[in-house]
Parts: sequence; C-alpha cells; structure tokens
Amino acid sequence: MNMRNILFLLPGILIGLTVHEFCHALAAYLLGDNTAKEQGRLSFNPIKHIDIVGFLFIVIAGFGWAKPVQFNPENLKSYRRDKAIIAAAGPVSNLVLALIFVAMLRGWMTLPGLLASSPRAEFILSVVYSSSFIVFMQGVYSAAMINLGLCVFNLLPLPPLDGSHIVFSGLNLKPETERNIMKIGMPLLFITIIVQNRLDITIIPIGKIVNALLRFLLPMTG
Repeated sequence: MNMRNILFLLPGILIGLTVHEFCHALAAYLLGDNTAKEQGRLSFNPIKHIDIVGFLFIVIAGFGWAKPVQFNPENLKSYRRDKAIIAAAGPVSNLVLALIFVAMLRGWMTLPGLLASSPRAEFILSVVYSSSFIVFMQGVYSAAMINLGLCVFNLLPLPPLDGSHIVFSGLNLKPETERNIMKIGMPLLFITIIVQNRLDITIIPIGKIVNALLRFLLPMTG
C-alpha cells in the first residue's frame, strides 16, 4: 500500500476505531458500569483507544484492533442482555458513521441537479468540484468504506469479535466454556485472515459485502 492510499485511509480508520470504542464505553456507562469511564475510555481522543500494533496491522494488512473496552459484569442489571448491547454498540456506531459519509457523498453527487437554477451555480460547482475538494470527498468515500468494513467485520460471530459476544449472550454457556472459546478464537481468526491474504482466496468475504453495500447505497458509483 502506497503512502497516498494510507493518507486517504488514516482519517477513516481513526474516526471509525475511536467512535467504535467510545460507543462501547458509553453503552457500558449508560447501563450502570463506570469501569470504562474511570479508565478514560469515555472520550473521543483517539490516543485513549488506539492500540499501536493493532493500528499498524489495519494499515498494513487490512485488519487489526483497538484497545478492548472493559466492564464489570457485577455492575450490570441483566448481564447477558447488557453484554449484548455493549457489544452491539460498536458496530452500530460504525454503520451510523458510514451512512453519514454516504449521505455526504450522495449530496455531493446530486449537487449539480440541485443547483441547476441557481445564479451562483457555476461558482459553487467550481469550488465543490475543484481538485482539492475532490481529494476530500475521496477521503469521505474511504471513510464510508472503512466504517462499513468495521461494522460487517465486527458483527461476524467469530471470537473475539463483537458478533461472538452478541451470540454468546443468547446461549447458556458456562463462563469457563466461553473463556476457552475466546482463547482459541483469536489465533483461528488470525490464521484465517493470513491464509486468505496469502493464497488470495475468499474465506471471510468482507470486501465483497462492503462493495455490494456501497453499490446499493451509492448506485452512481456503479
């Protein structure tokens, strides 16, 4: 990946990971647990959430992680329900962000039609379709793609992703059994992604799902 592509991806990655983890922390706080707040995770400061190694993996390998948000189960009124809500808060936040970025893109694409009868149309269009603004909108497109990817990826029911916590919340598993599954989940997920990248085969079709969603949300992109 060249430096130009990395610069396009960085804002979307930072925003996506920060809001994702903030919303985990916010959900836990609203459900009665102060653990994440006391650890400084109820913040929009990326430094509070970014794991350096996980961040580098995202930039270099296309997948990675942030610092997990911790919570105390004893502070939750309904452990299984609240655990699922806390887990879902992250991916849902990424979906909301993606839709915001998509709305910006759709507005930009439809601007010529909206300004057809405006006397200042030529000036406004010269600004919003200038080379610098186009670069900005390319960054917005990248942010939409990244946040859709974070949403889809984290909803997979594979340990230790958020989707697995949601699924486990609906199962009557012993805590020890759940911990054992989580222990083997991370290595298996890593191996799967590495094999997929090395052999150029599709095992977890995140890219295809994200591209399909973008084509649906942004039909003008083809």
